[in-house]
Amino acid sequence: MDIKQRIESLRALLNEHNHKYYVENSPEISDQDFDALMHELEALEREHPEYDDPLSPTHRVGSDLSSLSGFEQVEHIYPMLSLANTYSIDDVDAWVTRVETALAGQKATMVGELKFDGTGISLIYEHGRLVRAVTRGDGTVGDVVTENVKTIRSIPLQLKGEGYPDFFEIRGEILMPWKSFERLNAERAFNEEPLFANPRNAAAGTLKLLNPREVARRGLDARLYYLLGENLPYDNHYDNMKAARSWGFKVSDAMTLLDSVEAVDRYISHWDQARRELPVATDGLVFKINSLRQQLNLGFTAKSPRWAVAYKFKAERAATPLRFVSFDVGRMGIITPVANLEPVLLSGTVVKRASLHNEDIMRSLDICEGDTLYVEKGGEIIPKIVGVDLEKRPADAKPVQFVTHCPACGTPLVRVEGEAAWVCPNRWGCPPQLTGRVEHFVGRRMMDIDGIGEETSEVLFATGLVRDIADIYELTRDKLMGLERFGEKSADRIMDGIEASKSVPFERVLYALSIPFVGETTARRIARTVRSIDTLMAMSREELEAIEDVGPKVAESIISYFAAPQNKEVVERLRRAGVQLESAEADAAVSDKLAGKSIVISGVFAKHSRDEYKKMIEANGGKNVGSISKKTDYVLAGENMGPAKREKAEKLGIPLITEDDFLRMIE
Repeated sequence: MDIKQRIESLRALLNEHNHKYYVENSPEISDQDFDALMHELEALEREHPEYDDPLSPTHRVGSDLSSLSGFEQVEHIYPMLSLANTYSIDDVDAWVTRVETALAGQKATMVGELKFDGTGISLIYEHGRLVRAVTRGDGTVGDVVTENVKTIRSIPLQLKGEGYPDFFEIRGEILMPWKSFERLNAERAFNEEPLFANPRNAAAGTLKLLNPREVARRGLDARLYYLLGENLPYDNHYDNMKAARSWGFKVSDAMTLLDSVEAVDRYISHWDQARRELPVATDGLVFKINSLRQQLNLGFTAKSPRWAVAYKFKAERAATPLRFVSFDVGRMGIITPVANLEPVLLSGTVVKRASLHNEDIMRSLDICEGDTLYVEKGGEIIPKIVGVDLEKRPADAKPVQFVTHCPACGTPLVRVEGEAAWVCPNRWGCPPQLTGRVEHFVGRRMMDIDGIGEETSEVLFATGLVRDIADIYELTRDKLMGLERFGEKSADRIMDGIEASKSVPFERVLYALSIPFVGETTARRIARTVRSIDTLMAMSREELEAIEDVGPKVAESIISYFAAPQNKEVVERLRRAGVQLESAEADAAVSDKLAGKSIVISGVFAKHSRDEYKKMIEANGGKNVGSISKKTDYVLAGENMGPAKREKAEKLGIPLITEDDFLRMIE
């Protein structure tokens, strides 16, 4: 077998095993064997670039180059309309009656499907190869996101089997499975970034990232549900989707033929319960007329097809006993009460814990020991306690008391003036604060030291190797190899990450230091103003308050931080280690077109990421703000903007601008 044949053979083999793993959920080889085949293919493609193929399995990981300056927009071949919604079985039954009437008594078989809660996608295939992926956009025009979609392993790049048309379109939903969603939100919570409210927003935001490698890392999935084209194999929807499954597409097993209103009602009743065990989010069901000829006869309204309807599930709520309230200690010493619950299944995940946020909220809920609590997941997927079942409250129940001493180190707590938070002041002796600051320091948006996460941080602390962030730069390969379960690869990865972190720019180093009240945006503003840690440490309160975004509270926090001898020593040790403690060059402003303007960013964007828009605002003299108030000048509004923010902006008369409006403003 020659080189080209071996490369093609490996690609076919890897595509087949990829389909078995990600679509059929029935892997036939181990991860190690799969990786060995992939490594062989990667090596052959490097040695023989003349045989490269953009749809090779080796391209699934995406590039880490942000080569996309935005997304090309194209018009859909067929408009992507939305579905009419119903909220009760009676509404669905009424739709069936209307359809039968419109068909003049013809027998209508329906197809029941799950309504997956993701972001719509249109995939175009020519001669069995993926050539374009387009978002729904406004239904008429969407963004080309082919490079990002290629990283989703459940979407075939090259079709298998036979019988597919030379040219066709297939539509579906890009999803973020519950496991990927929870992992991503855990990372964002750790990095003190805003959490995604639900997997739909997370999937939509991920698909619009300009870095395909980051898209690949987030673990998106897909479900395909409708085939379009001139030469489809069958004259009905159900058989076409079965054919699509045989070509390698991930089509839901929940797709079912239904021949009566009674069958539709049974389908609704079944999935209203069974959906809770699915690995991905659903928010309802979809019913379609099976015959393509009947679909054509029924036609469309201005907004939706008459031959399909969506049934929306009600928000999930469950009552479950409270086991106890625990109190977590964050890296800044803030104490957070957490309701520990008897496990209850909600929206596909088992809920065991829900934050009570602070003492005031805990008191307002009036939670007593032994209570049964109502837990809810609606559009906001993060579980929340919404009330108490007072009928089940024990007669002798006592209110849950907020702790007075740190649960980790026993230090008496102090209340932050003007805040709802209680704080442990033992900054240099409280283990969760020490390990939390190390975890924060090494995080992706800070120093980005690969290989050190929560578990490793705790091991390094427990063994005495790392007590503060500067200790990280005194680690050696031999010290790491001496730890249990640390091999050569683990040690090398950490040491490589430590070395690479020495080139991280000053603004990220400043954020990584865990100075109270100095978040990512404030750290960037300070770093671009003062340009060095030495200048910052020497500044007076008045000088600090003159920096935009730095008020009295932040100024006082910075002064207190650098007044502590331990912090000064950490800074000097970081300096000796070679960490960047000053800006290499001034970050010159692009313009002053937004000077004095406060802008809130909300929603998901097509042409640039939220972080890129924040940088544009600052580079043009504007100010990023997190919440809408009378002082807000504009709201930069993307897709899926929160209804509460939209309502508040409209009430205050604050202009909502699109990203196109914004880009024209700064041209």
